[in-house]
Amino acid sequence: MRTNLTSLINLNKVSTKFYKPENDYERALLTRYERVQTQIVENQKEGAKQIADDIVERLKKKQKRNKKFVLTMPCGSAMREICDELVCRHKDGNVSFSNLVFFCQYELFPFRDDLKYGLSIIREMLLDRIDVLPENIHSIENDVSVNDVASACKRYEELIAEEGGLDYTITNIGKNGNIGFNEPGSSINSSTRMILLDDISLSEISKSFGKLSDVPKSAITMGVKTLLSASKVVAVAWGEEKCEMVRRVVEESISDGTPASYIQTHADAVCFADLDAASYLTRIRRPWLVSSCDWSDKLIRSAIVWLCSITGKPILKLTNKDYNENGLGELLALYGSAYNVNIKVFNDLQHTITGWPGGKPNADDSNRPERALPYPKRVIVFSPHPDDDVISMGGTVHRLASQGHDVHIAYQTSGNIAVDDEEVRRFMMFVKGYNNISGLGSDAIKSNFDSIMDFLDKKKNAESDSHEILDIKALIRRNEARIACAYAGIKRDNVHFLNLPFYETGRIEKNPISEADIEIVLELLRKVRPNQIFVAGDLADPHGTHKVCTDAVFAAIDVEKQREADWLKDCRIWMYRGAWAEWEIENIEMAVPMSPEELRFKRNTILKHQSQMEGAPFLGNDERLFWQRSEDRNRATAMLYNSLGLASYEAIEAFVEYVPID
Repeated sequence: MRTNLTSLINLNKVSTKFYKPENDYERALLTRYERVQTQIVENQKEGAKQIADDIVERLKKKQKRNKKFVLTMPCGSAMREICDELVCRHKDGNVSFSNLVFFCQYELFPFRDDLKYGLSIIREMLLDRIDVLPENIHSIENDVSVNDVASACKRYEELIAEEGGLDYTITNIGKNGNIGFNEPGSSINSSTRMILLDDISLSEISKSFGKLSDVPKSAITMGVKTLLSASKVVAVAWGEEKCEMVRRVVEESISDGTPASYIQTHADAVCFADLDAASYLTRIRRPWLVSSCDWSDKLIRSAIVWLCSITGKPILKLTNKDYNENGLGELLALYGSAYNVNIKVFNDLQHTITGWPGGKPNADDSNRPERALPYPKRVIVFSPHPDDDVISMGGTVHRLASQGHDVHIAYQTSGNIAVDDEEVRRFMMFVKGYNNISGLGSDAIKSNFDSIMDFLDKKKNAESDSHEILDIKALIRRNEARIACAYAGIKRDNVHFLNLPFYETGRIEKNPISEADIEIVLELLRKVRPNQIFVAGDLADPHGTHKVCTDAVFAAIDVEKQREADWLKDCRIWMYRGAWAEWEIENIEMAVPMSPEELRFKRNTILKHQSQMEGAPFLGNDERLFWQRSEDRNRATAMLYNSLGLASYEAIEAFVEYVPID
């Protein structure tokens, strides 16, 4: 079974000439907007291999001279692939790390035994898997008193100097532009010190601990000057959530508001970014500004939308002059005039809009995104958590149901760890109270109530829930989902709770996807035999659950494709977004508009998931509630369509078609 098909999705195919130039001249043309050397790789693994090769080569050169190689790196997930590559080279016998000296980049403060971070994570990922000498592993003292922190920081700087200084710094470009824990506002001359973590960093760290309240509010970090003192500096960024920050680090002027931009001052610094993280760089996002292009329909649409944004004009008012003055003269040569390009793109976008997401029966469907027949369709909406369906496509779900389609909602995970303990207390008090007033109270119920409340009262920070608590939390989310589905017009028997096994660990860390997960999805597909499938394409979910859930669906579809299942030949698959991001307009293939009343209905459907409102554990870095994010994104999509000269709607939900990969 192929269980990682999402990694093969490439909606915006970028010609290799834009990120793998053939010579220095081509590189100079392509990188004219870039202020630091930037290595764009196709994926994280390719980047990790190149970085590991560089480290090993430099380490071996030091070994030949009988010298130590001094390395520092952070403990984030962005380092995992790099660590794995280094371990592979060690296990293959290609390198010994006996001359490695390692310095941990930061530790949380104050120290707590129950929190695993910093050096303890690096040990698991790398140090305990190679032959580095124990005495060559160093970490910042974070078990000292507040009054002794400054002295501990000074000792750490002295220890680095005693080892000959840093040879190699690997650092991760954070979501707020930090390197190490040097938050926005940090000085380029800063050394190892204690800092107060900002909200974005706290939110990122909380992914490892569950609740924001569990995270220490301070950290001790190497300073910018310390990190940049290394002979070689590598800053990495993986994934589309880093694309805007990579653009700022690489293409904008140095700013203390983006401490990672200080790498521009280093003589031998490289920014490694995969294609997703590099997607906002000029040579990737606006390639016509640096080179000639092979003009695909998507690239043309992207260019015209950009041209509209900088001229302030709708599509049909763009002129030949607008094209020529903004680097798009090639399109005039290809199509003869601005008018011809304008009409092409306008019609292309117009045909994405439909009020019939399941297809309009008895109508010409040649210019519609979804076919008219069969009608009614059997539809499965796969929802990673018990609310992603309504957050991302609640308006479309209601439209499908009201237009007579047989709509099934499949909740792939229980979502139990995303329920606050206070919700359990509230429902347990209701159960106890109801049993008392109804006369059904029993010693068993009272004992169970006392046991659960006692567990919650004594529960420590970052402590996992008991199986009983997890079951209660799952029940809360199931019932919220049932109520939301009923409100949206979904039949009770069409609501499915798959409870995929990979999720049920009771912790943030999940198990890898397995055949058991895929078999559960397969069983539902073969039972329903859908004509239309909706699946989460919002792979920016902070904990990766969306990606695994989508991989499970795609793997099951792949199995059915290999056996040439009849139902799949008459099935169209759509990917939605909304909880964490929205589709770029150049990729949108179906746009379902909503009226003000329909948007209000969608909001009310989302609000049925009460446990996910204020106080839910995993709201991410965005301070808005999910219904607010959803409405803002849907309204923004509608406003973008309108600004291009298309009809004005209150909101739009957008979709991209997935064609099963060969």
